[in-house]
Amino acid sequence: MPAHAQSAFSSSPPHINVVGAGIAGSWQALLFAKAGFPVTLHERSGPDLGQSTSNRAGGMLAPWCEQEAAEPLIARLGVRALALWREHLPETAFNGSLVVAHPRDRADFERFARMTTHHERIRNNRIGELEPALAGRFHDALFFPDEGHVEPRRVLPVLHTQLAAHGAEIRFDSACEPDDIAGIVIDCRGLSSRDAAGNQAASALRGVKGEAIVVETCELVLSRPVRLLHPRWPLYLVPRAENRIMIGATSLESEDDGVSVRSALELLSAAYAVHPALGEARIVEIGTGLRPAYPDNLPRISISGSRIAVNGLYRHGFLIAPALAEMTVAFVRDGSIDNEVMQCN
Repeated sequence: MPAHAQSAFSSSPPHINVVGAGIAGSWQALLFAKAGFPVTLHERSGPDLGQSTSNRAGGMLAPWCEQEAAEPLIARLGVRALALWREHLPETAFNGSLVVAHPRDRADFERFARMTTHHERIRNNRIGELEPALAGRFHDALFFPDEGHVEPRRVLPVLHTQLAAHGAEIRFDSACEPDDIAGIVIDCRGLSSRDAAGNQAASALRGVKGEAIVVETCELVLSRPVRLLHPRWPLYLVPRAENRIMIGATSLESEDDGVSVRSALELLSAAYAVHPALGEARIVEIGTGLRPAYPDNLPRISISGSRIAVNGLYRHGFLIAPALAEMTVAFVRDGSIDNEVMQCN
């Protein structure tokens, strides 16, 4: 439960500087701006966020699916964040998530069902109603009806447009260190903050690689993310605009930012097993993103005077960023502390 600490800031709204315009920084800036604070958002790359890990994210808003491997805190933050996505971006797609497995992986399917909640077990006909392209391909599935998804490269500009509409200033191509900025600074730089002087928490960060392949096909149309349970390559298929589908692997313990031939072949082979139409799809993009993670894979909001670091979102960035931003605003406004997430030095 949240506790309260004496905020280090005056009662009048101070100026907020957010460093990093990925999903974490954009939500921080947006909720501060909507709460009446003057805000400046700094981003080292241009409006396309070419250097941001957020650009390569899956964009799945799936707190109940994440129960299978994540700590309960992630589900708590994620459920709260769903409400914030609905409130601030009502056009967000909430079509649910679908989890499937081949017969040989039945044990993995049953384990996933036991470890998660808020799902329905559905059979052949219902699968075909939800995703006609998958009709007859799987006997059983788990349907999580309340989950959603966004397309990162489309939703981040929407967040930035809202920011501007609420009077915030966005400075692209603004590579700056938090210590170079006066006043309250919220550091959302992910792995880039790892070498910050005096930031002991950030020094514990590691990069966790997520590999993604974007394909284009008119032969396979999906309305929601589909997760395939697989003992070696659990993957997800996420619909994108313009007849595109993102094929992603969950996480690899590596800071190598390349995609090997073997990885690409195994990822595409597993996707092909979901639907053969993917064999004729055109590959549009292959890439990786390094997600910042602490040893326990849980997020931290570290507070040291007027410096606040929001980091360690791991592979849950789009899911939990709104809830973390809400906590930071509450601290600056009235000193509220959530002891599971926030640390004060």
